[in-house]
Amino acid sequence: MFLRKNRRIKNSKPHFYWSLVETIRTPKGPRQRVVGYLGDLNEEKEDLYRGLVKRLEGRPDGQLSLYQPIPSGPAVSVFPEKVRVEKVRDFGDAWVGIGLWRLLELDQFFSQKIEVGKEEIPWETMISFLTVSRLCESMSKLSIAERFVDQSALADILGIDPLKVNKDRLYRAMDQMLPCKRALGEHLKKRYGELFHLDYELFLYDMTSTYFEGQCPSNPQARRGYSRDQRSDCKQVTLALVVTKEGMPLFFEIFDGNRRDVTTVEEIVDYVESLYGKTDRVWVMDRGMVSEKNLEWLRARGTAYIVGTPKGMLKQFEKHLLDQEWEQVHPDVDVKLAESSEHQKEIFIVCRSASRREKEKAMADLFTQRIEKGLQKLDEALSRKKRALKDRDKLQRKIGALLKTNSRAARLFEITVTEKEGRLHLVWNKRKQNDEWSELAAGCYLLRSHLTEGMTASDLWKAYMNLTEVENAFRISKQDLGIRPVWHHWQERVQAHIFICFLSLVLQRTLEQGLVARGLGRSTRKVLEELRGLKSMDVVLPTTEGEELKMKIVSEPDPALKILLDHLNLKYPKRLRSPLNVVEKLKTPLKENQLLSTLLPL
Repeated sequence: MFLRKNRRIKNSKPHFYWSLVETIRTPKGPRQRVVGYLGDLNEEKEDLYRGLVKRLEGRPDGQLSLYQPIPSGPAVSVFPEKVRVEKVRDFGDAWVGIGLWRLLELDQFFSQKIEVGKEEIPWETMISFLTVSRLCESMSKLSIAERFVDQSALADILGIDPLKVNKDRLYRAMDQMLPCKRALGEHLKKRYGELFHLDYELFLYDMTSTYFEGQCPSNPQARRGYSRDQRSDCKQVTLALVVTKEGMPLFFEIFDGNRRDVTTVEEIVDYVESLYGKTDRVWVMDRGMVSEKNLEWLRARGTAYIVGTPKGMLKQFEKHLLDQEWEQVHPDVDVKLAESSEHQKEIFIVCRSASRREKEKAMADLFTQRIEKGLQKLDEALSRKKRALKDRDKLQRKIGALLKTNSRAARLFEITVTEKEGRLHLVWNKRKQNDEWSELAAGCYLLRSHLTEGMTASDLWKAYMNLTEVENAFRISKQDLGIRPVWHHWQERVQAHIFICFLSLVLQRTLEQGLVARGLGRSTRKVLEELRGLKSMDVVLPTTEGEELKMKIVSEPDPALKILLDHLNLKYPKRLRSPLNVVEKLKTPLKENQLLSTLLPL
């Protein structure tokens, strides 16, 4: 073990700092690894640390706790009026983020999957930095290197030099992630089972899209397609996500931006069931995800499913809608089981919702009003004295566009275009809506299922409603974790960016499980914002001998934050120490980490 003097150019000026280094043996030969960074040292401190190096030789852990008091001579006096505070940084959110990372044993996973090379900082450490920084605040890699590293204590918690965090090192860490993607699902399956005792009996599957800024000529997956973000002007990729009924993310896949949802089902089901098995597994998917061909394929392989169904099939079950025997599963939702002579291998669930009925009526009234206002504007354009609309074809196109935009109410209008005295005239009549079937089917929808014997209509409906967990995961990814827009253009970097967002989603959902277990709701974003009030700082004590003593401490939380920490049973450290040798795996049991030992049900 020895001291190394490092030189770095920042703002066109040279800066010097010292690091503690040791030599180790690896399969590729001897390598040097950094134990810790010591900052700038004068001659006396240099001699002191060289003495410490000799005392540390032979220690089993080979670890230097940078912020413990260094053994020294007699006590010294300080000038109270000259005491100052430096490097005040956000501590609480990053501290909990790293705790979640280690609780899920992702540090061990990436350390085992990524081969050790000549990198100065382990790739696992940089991947954890990328993931936790996105959990704390959504930002670009450049913003992380230029701003976040100076405002957060994340680098100190990980035991790395903030000056070593730059965008190039972050990008290189992203390049190391993709080969680990397939194995991550199996690791999460194991760790979720240990932490939350999940049975994986229900898989929720849905898709979304995320768009790019720019043309992305280097990414063949960037295509124009159906945009869930209402950005059809931008290229995009489509994302498939599989979660448990509790909302815990299991697997994700990235497809071309113009890939249709129904074409992904067989590929995703095959792969996920190869990890988890298909016995006693039920797939839940929205109606836009499936087709008759997909359902036939699922039935042929003996896969159980619960899926949404187009409303056009509801007509076959008219007699069930007239029947008065319903089972109430929600204050405004009634359901019943039904069978179909055309689909004898499936069971159907007819659902009736009072709130959905009111919503459909309100939307129909809205579309009706829009059509009426649009027709009135066209009539005014025909009757004005100057620059009146005289082109019949153009008028017909405008009418067609108006009806297409408000198609739900288009059938209620009978529109006629006539010509009189060289001018076009528009005449329309609104039909009365006396359709008995429309009135009966309002607020009703249909589900279908296969191989779910023993489940009641209530059970099937509740299982299908779990799809809101996938939608919530998409909302978190887009709003909180900043998965969109994508600024990367290379295909591998885009996939790595989405991988980081997925890992951040895993951390956030894990924290959510801990909050729910302790009766604190599900507002993880609010909790992280409150924890950010816990700060770390350097307290500088000028001595009467002309020296300056530095202590890195953690601030005392205010009363409200202290109550939150007590409810979470989190014991924050008073003094920030180097918790890990940056090249060592975590050897201390989780329960002794003072991070999330009792937050989650172990």
